[in-house]
Amino acid sequence: MGEGAALTARAVRRSLAELLPDAARREPMPADGGKSGARLERVVAGDTRYVLKHIDRADDWTLRSTGSLEPPPVVLWRRGVLDALPACFVQPILDVAYAGDGRAWLLMHDISDTLLPGDGSPIAPETNAAFLDHLAALCAVWWQRPDIPNVVEPVARYLELSPWTAIAEAALGSEHLVPRLIAQGWERLAQVAPAAAEVVVPLAWDPGPLVEALDATPQTFVHGNWKLDNLGVTPDGRTVLFDWETPGRGTACAELAWYLAINCDRLPVSKESTITLFRAALERHGISTAGWWDRQLGLALLGGLVHFGWEKALGGPSAELDWWERHALAGAELLVRR
Repeated sequence: MGEGAALTARAVRRSLAELLPDAARREPMPADGGKSGARLERVVAGDTRYVLKHIDRADDWTLRSTGSLEPPPVVLWRRGVLDALPACFVQPILDVAYAGDGRAWLLMHDISDTLLPGDGSPIAPETNAAFLDHLAALCAVWWQRPDIPNVVEPVARYLELSPWTAIAEAALGSEHLVPRLIAQGWERLAQVAPAAAEVVVPLAWDPGPLVEALDATPQTFVHGNWKLDNLGVTPDGRTVLFDWETPGRGTACAELAWYLAINCDRLPVSKESTITLFRAALERHGISTAGWWDRQLGLALLGGLVHFGWEKALGGPSAELDWWERHALAGAELLVRR
């Protein structure tokens, strides 16, 4: 079982006025790629530059899709979870305000100089290895602890990109692009990968059986969106980790499956090699993988297509989709043999 110090709660300010210095200058800046609806501003106070993130449940489809009444970063800040990250991490949040009505503001260090190149090229092998090692370090801190911070439920994490989200956002008249793509992709999966669709689509509508099976394997705390757009690298090799949209109790292999699926075009080595690197990293951080690894990995890879079957389908028939279909079918056998 992982061991760690008790968490120390932090105060949350009640308004944006409490959060920002009176003399701060604010300038709009590009948002998060238009994916969630959050808005960013650059803040200059004296000689220091910050970033202010505006979160509003009325504008943020990711909060709605996971049923988050209170923005997850606010919960993590209040509980002191971000202070318990291993030393290999830097998290940029400096202060938090929450109005109590779904609106929140995060005052953050400007970490733009640590971000990865946005050109879509593969990352360096050593960067990939470091991200996997640091992910393993985070898993080790909370491994099988009874007090894992369960901010976003595992079932809600799987429902975030489900057909339900597409339906709900359409009913609201949402103009966000991703929910519309979700709808198109899930409809297309049966055309381009019918065998995968037969297994995955029912779980996209109701991930309960998958979550229940994963719950029977070792649990830890996960960030929930381990994609390269949410990671940076400091000059001394630490990982900058931000955009805590779906954190909570989960499995190490589910976080790995997300990493494999969402970053597939930028991985410098094969998925199999990446899996091997992560397993070795867990062992290096004191987590024995004997007895549970194969089952959790198989179920998590099935879950990877439950998350991203729609996205893989939009790309049409491909080696990428074939890989996920093969592993999803194998993972479905594990559900049958519970």
